[in-house]
Amino acid sequence: MTTNESNTPPRNSLAPPIEETPVSMAYVNRVVRAKLRRKTEPEHFGLNIYPMMDMLTILLVYMMAMFATSSAAAVQESSELRIPYSTSKVELDDALAVQISRSEVVVDGKPILELRNGIVDPSLKQGGSSGFLITPLYKSLSKIRDRKKRTAQRFTNQPFVGDVQIIADKRTPYRTLSEVIYTLGQTEFKNLRFVANKKTE
Repeated sequence: MTTNESNTPPRNSLAPPIEETPVSMAYVNRVVRAKLRRKTEPEHFGLNIYPMMDMLTILLVYMMAMFATSSAAAVQESSELRIPYSTSKVELDDALAVQISRSEVVVDGKPILELRNGIVDPSLKQGGSSGFLITPLYKSLSKIRDRKKRTAQRFTNQPFVGDVQIIADKRTPYRTLSEVIYTLGQTEFKNLRFVANKKTE
């Protein structure tokens, strides 16, 4: 009786036994970190707009500062504002424009308070009729001063020096002019220049 038994030994019968060595967590961590380092990070394509926004903000502040200092050159005379004449040859510089007409005081192109025939209402002054500090003018000038100082911190070539151009009607009472000048001094605007029409020879 024949059998089909094979004389070949089992496949694993001749292989040396495999010794299983324990693996530590430190080894596993090293392997994981090595694989992670081999992976390249995906490239991100896009436009970072934050530096552009900063640049636009700086340009906007600069343009506002330049526009604010150029308003005196655009003053037009009217029945409420008659500018006196002068033979001085001094040219206008960039400065804060304060306009005093018969009916109002305008600072930097914005009406601040009304006048009655060039006179400030006593209720608008600190101390009443005997006071010199014009309250609404003081508040407006304080905000402009703070804004100019912030601009000076950003742009070293534009320091705050307190330059002012006063465009006053030639009929303005001396008392009103004194009150405006006093209020300007209280808000650190001390370099004053009076604007006048240039008298032709």
